[in-house]
Amino acid sequence: MRPGRQLAVLGGILVVLYLLVFFSGGASGGWKDRLEPRLGLDLVGGTRLTLEATNTLDGRAPTAANLEQARQIIESRVNAYGVAEAEVVTEGDRNIVVSLPGENRDLTEIGNAAELRFRKVLKIADGSGAIPSPAPSPTGSAAPTPTPSPTGSASPTPNAEASASPSAGGQGGGAPTPTPSQSPSAAPSPSASEEPVPQGIEEQRKAVEEKVGAEAWAAANALQAPADLTADPTLAEKLKPFAELTGREVAVLPAQMQFNVPTIGCVQLDDRPPASISDPKQQVVSCEGGYAKNLLDVAKVLGTDVDSASAVRDQTSQWVVSLNFTRNGQENWTGLTREAFNNEGQACDASALGDEGKCRVAVVLDNKIISSPQIQGVLTGNSQITGNFSNAEASELAGYLNYGALPVTFEAQESQNVTATLGASHLRAGLLAAGVGMLLVIIYSFFYYRLLGTVIFASLVLSAMLLFGALVVLGRQIGFTLTLAGIAGIIVSLGVAADSFVIYFERLKDEIREGRSPRSAVSRAWVRARRTIISANAITILSAVVLYVVSVGTVKGFAFALGLATVLDLVVVFLFRHPMMTMLARSRAFLSPRVSGLGRVLPARSEQAQSRNPRVKEA
Repeated sequence: MRPGRQLAVLGGILVVLYLLVFFSGGASGGWKDRLEPRLGLDLVGGTRLTLEATNTLDGRAPTAANLEQARQIIESRVNAYGVAEAEVVTEGDRNIVVSLPGENRDLTEIGNAAELRFRKVLKIADGSGAIPSPAPSPTGSAAPTPTPSPTGSASPTPNAEASASPSAGGQGGGAPTPTPSQSPSAAPSPSASEEPVPQGIEEQRKAVEEKVGAEAWAAANALQAPADLTADPTLAEKLKPFAELTGREVAVLPAQMQFNVPTIGCVQLDDRPPASISDPKQQVVSCEGGYAKNLLDVAKVLGTDVDSASAVRDQTSQWVVSLNFTRNGQENWTGLTREAFNNEGQACDASALGDEGKCRVAVVLDNKIISSPQIQGVLTGNSQITGNFSNAEASELAGYLNYGALPVTFEAQESQNVTATLGASHLRAGLLAAGVGMLLVIIYSFFYYRLLGTVIFASLVLSAMLLFGALVVLGRQIGFTLTLAGIAGIIVSLGVAADSFVIYFERLKDEIREGRSPRSAVSRAWVRARRTIISANAITILSAVVLYVVSVGTVKGFAFALGLATVLDLVVVFLFRHPMMTMLARSRAFLSPRVSGLGRVLPARSEQAQSRNPRVKEA
């Protein structure tokens, strides 16, 4: 063989690899900066958030296709926040993990990018959930208007309007004052088509009925409109148990009950789990501003109908949100605005109309109303949501509209912040462990194999150079991030590399013991050891591939690093180790037992040769 050719190929690979390291796309900064691989947050610090996805209240896991679509939309939303190098991956059959190396940041709100609905506002009632105090005197007097609870003292969402053309002054229909008192004889609101209640929801509903009691449940079912507790103190006492329900318990109640029972307040409604009002075929209840309960119609426009939304300035330099719909979405939006503008069937009562007497359309994300513009006309083209928006508010609303059309909803399960100091400590510990492992292999190699130990040392150095360059390039091209688990995989690969050395060198000794010269023993030992080396490394690579496919989280990093290091070890075995052994076999040092590391093998071979050849013995 011609070992120079293999060594030249290896040198060419190293040159090309490091040209990519220093000059490929994504390489920037000084020479030192270009040599830095992409590190995980456990090495440089950062934030990791785990979101649990669910489609329904009964806890069924979403489909794999829906989970992947949700992952892509969440990744787009994180990038829209200006977060660089965020990693968004699926974990198991219902979790999405968001990792942001390099900085600590609150990412919990990205789980709000869930199912988006456009619903007409039918009625508004007081959502304070307060029970009025008994009248101080027996003489009847007009009941005072309940004041909003302290929880509603936050600034309300900017009033907004939807228009087909830029708004002249940004003045819109203000949110109407909640009307807590309704006539008991009021006609019930038009109900949506009844859908079968899932068995899991029905069981939870029965549990709530037992908790509040039969009397309270019967009183709530009898309500046809929001009850006036000041006119009937006994009714207030009957409905009082509903104030003790949690958000999850309130979520399983029918929408009419959530709206009509005054002791169910916005605090409970806002605390409902995600997906509580996701069914587009059902009327739902949602709060706005923390104090106003809104009874909302079925959703006739979904988030998937929105093609794009952007924050722009109109002709008056006011910030507005421009909406572009898909082809079918535009038809749905036109139909919805026609219903709202004309108040068809008088579906919107006086409490829900804007200051111009027009219905409002609520933009509902998960369980909350993020905007409720008054419709100014039948919108047949691109539309705008106008109001007293700042740039940040308009951009945030556009982000909700752009990335709100997720097929699943989420609950934040775990948020972990790793400081940069702790990350640096982890990195030092990982590098120290790798260095100690490599040093032990080298010491053992020189002690046991002597001259052959230089081959092992040089092979490990070349493997390290190839691996380091590959980590830098792969970090830029496919986003591979080196974590502590990846460093562990690299350390394990040192043992795999040492195994291939032992197999080859021990086979070489066997060949010399059988009487072959060192030069012929090198090539013959390679042929016999090659198959074993390939088989052993192939098993390791196969194990790494299987582990990568079936595992989640940082274990994938371990499997990827182990597989990559093993593949590069095979490259070094074929292009450096065997050619270098061929060159050493031609040197005199290789024939010295003290220098070569072959030990007593060479003297034993010499004695065998003399016993077989008497002439050599007599001489």
